[in-house]
Order: sequence, then C-alpha cells, then structure tokens
Amino acid sequence: MEFDSSMPLMEHFKELRKRLLRIFIMVALSTGGGLFVSPIILNHLKTIPPASEISWNVFSPWDGLRMYMNIALLFAAAVTLPYIMYQIWQFVKSGLSRTEQKLALRYIPYTVLCFAIGLSFAYYVVFPMSYSFTVTISRKLELVETYGISQYLGFMMNIILPVSLAFELPVVVMFLTTIGILTPQRLRRMRRYAYLVLVIVSALISPPDFVSHFMVFIPLIVLYEISVWLSGVVFRQRAERQEAALGTAGSIEY
Repeated sequence: MEFDSSMPLMEHFKELRKRLLRIFIMVALSTGGGLFVSPIILNHLKTIPPASEISWNVFSPWDGLRMYMNIALLFAAAVTLPYIMYQIWQFVKSGLSRTEQKLALRYIPYTVLCFAIGLSFAYYVVFPMSYSFTVTISRKLELVETYGISQYLGFMMNIILPVSLAFELPVVVMFLTTIGILTPQRLRRMRRYAYLVLVIVSALISPPDFVSHFMVFIPLIVLYEISVWLSGVVFRQRAERQEAALGTAGSIEY
C-alpha cells in the first residue's frame, strides 16, 4: 500500500486528525447512550452464571461509579466498532485501487461478526473455566469468597477482551493481504513463531492447567490456519486482478 503521492505529508496528517476527531465524537455520543444502558447491562450480567452465584460488593466509594463508566465505555466501543473500521478504511483507501477499496470495505461487517463470535467464546467458555479454577483454589485454601464488583469485572475483562480481539485475526490478515503487506507464503514461514506466540497467549488468558490451555490454544491455532487459507484466497484473487489489469493495459497499448 502506498499513500497518494500527490497529497503532501501534512495533508495526510490533517486527514488522520479529521478521522480521529470523528471517531472521538462518535465514541463520546455512544458513551452518552452507554450511560443509559449501563445499569441494564450490569443487572443482566448478575443473572448469568457465575455472576448470579455470588454477591457483588464495593470496597470503595468510587467502585460503583467506576464500573458504571467502564460498562458505558465498553458499550460505546462495541457500538462504534463498525464506524471506527469505516474511518480507518477512509484513511487508507487513497493507497488502494478501486477494486481493493471495495474489497476492504466488505471486511467491516466480518470484523463485527468475528468480534461477536470471539466475545461469546470468551464469555461462555474461557471465562467460566478461569473463574471455576480460581474458586477451586480459594476453597482449597479455605478462603472466604467476598468479591468486589471492580475486581470481578476487571478479572472478566482481562480475559474476554484479549480473546475477542484474537478472533479478529482472519479479517486483519485478509485486509493486510489485500493491500499487499502480507502473503500466504510469509504466513507459512512464520507458522512456528506464530504457534509459539499463541501458546504464550493461551497460557496467559487461561487457568494454569493443561486442559484449559488446550481448550484455548486449539481455537487460536484454527484461527491462524483459517487466516493462512483466507490469505491464499485473497492473494490469488489479487494476482488475477493484477494480471487482468496488465492484460487490458497491454491490449490498449497494442
């Protein structure tokens, strides 16, 4: 990908500032909406295990307000994700061909879909495993389980967000292949290093036992292999478009 050479460097910075400002305004507006739905989301979380099995406490006058704002901000981030992706596309599209622009724009809905799938997997699979493991350890040590809302939600988000973002890998790889930064050959050469990174990630976001590591590691490996396959598909389509464009140009010149 190359920026439009006819546009001065300062114009690129101005364009970036404009896109960031629009994102900030949209996040601020969505946060305002999040303030209204934050109590509804918190009350809903309390009805879903394991949250429904414990009593939530506050250990500081700021805990309730902090969680209220955190939920509102998370809601805003989720709602504005498609808009953020669209603004990123608007910024980089000057370096793309018309066909690449259309293809990159199509990835935005898939970004939201992958994030939703990752969020569901993290909340309904990874988080319960982690919570169950920590509770087992506490009970073995005969500790009194008294959870604060800040600590509980912080523990939950530290698990859910990394997993949800990891599920964006196929879309990111497809986009980077579309603009020529990644190739399937490069991804295959990086496979052993990628597996090592995924082992570390799975160990960090899951309980320290083999079964939990395995249950998190396998989906991450599947995501990487899907990404390699999708990169190959996009790479071949890109090569075909370039050959077709060269053939058209050659026939016109002839």
